[in-house]
Amino acid sequence: MILSINYLYYLVGLILAITAVMILRDRDHPRRWTSGGFWALYAAVFLIGEQLPPALLGVGVIVMAVIAGCGGVVGAKHQELSVEQRQATARRLGNKLFVPALTIPLVTVLCAVLLKDVRIGGALLLDPKNATLVSLSFGCIIALGLACWLTRDSPGQAMRESRRLTDALGWALVLPQMLAMLGLVFSDAGVGKAVASITASNINMDYRLVAVMVYVFGMAIFTMVMGNGFAAFPVMTGGVGVPVLVGVYHANPAVMASIGMFSGYCGTLMTPMAANFNIVPAALLNLPDKNAIIKAQIPTALALLLANVLLLYFLMHF
Repeated sequence: MILSINYLYYLVGLILAITAVMILRDRDHPRRWTSGGFWALYAAVFLIGEQLPPALLGVGVIVMAVIAGCGGVVGAKHQELSVEQRQATARRLGNKLFVPALTIPLVTVLCAVLLKDVRIGGALLLDPKNATLVSLSFGCIIALGLACWLTRDSPGQAMRESRRLTDALGWALVLPQMLAMLGLVFSDAGVGKAVASITASNINMDYRLVAVMVYVFGMAIFTMVMGNGFAAFPVMTGGVGVPVLVGVYHANPAVMASIGMFSGYCGTLMTPMAANFNIVPAALLNLPDKNAIIKAQIPTALALLLANVLLLYFLMHF
C-alpha cells in the first residue's frame, strides 16, 4: 500500500508535538511544564510508539495518568476576538462556515468508495484495512485548506485554535483511546467469559427476548461503567453476543454487532465517565450544572434502548 494508517498517526503526533511546544513556550501558562510534558508524551505514542518497547510505552502511559490525576493538565487563558468581531466575521461568511465541516464526511465517503481499489504501480493506494480512516485524514486536510481560504487565515492560526481546543478539552481528549484499550485488556483477562458465566447462572436465557435484553442493556451498563462503547463491546459480545445470540439463536453477527454498539452509545449518553462527550461540553458552555447534558440525554437514551431491544429481536435473522 502507498498510504497506510501510519501516516495519519504521524500527522496526529505532529499536531500534538507542536501543541506541546506551544504550551512549553507559553510563560503565562499556569502549569506549562506538566501540561506540555503530558502532550509531548501523548505525541510520542503516535510518532514513535511502534519503535518503543511495550514496557517503556506502558511507563509513559502511567506517567500521563499521574500527571492528569495530580491536576497537572490545565488550560491557559487565550486571547479571543471580541463578540463584535466574531459576529462581523459570521455575517461575512454566512453559510459558508458549514463548507469545511461538510467537506470532511463528503471527501471521506468519496475517497473510501472510489479509491479503495485504486492501484499505482501494482500497489494499493489506500491501506485496505483502514481505508476509511485514511480517507478521513484526506477530508480533514482538505477541510483545513478550505477553512483557511474562507476565513483568510493561515495554518498557523489553525494550530493556535487547535492548541486552544486541546487546552479546553484537557486530559479527556485521551479517554477514547485509553478506554478502547481497556476493553481489550478486559477481554484478554477473561472478563467476557466471567460475564457469560454469571449471566448463565443467574438469568434464564432460554427465552430469546431475555437474551436480547441482557445484551442490549448490558452493553449500555458496561459502557456507563467504562465510559466508552468500544471498551464494553468485546466484553458483552464475547460474553453474551457471540455465545448466546449467535451460537444459540443463530443471530446475524453484523446485525448483532451494529445494534450492540448502538446500545453502547446509549450508555455513553448517560455517564459522566464519557467526560469528553458529557462533562467537557458542559464546561465549554459554562453550564452551572456539570451533569446538565447527561440529564437532558437520559430520556432519549432510554427510549433508544427499548427500540434497540425490538430491533435486535425482530431483525437478528436478517
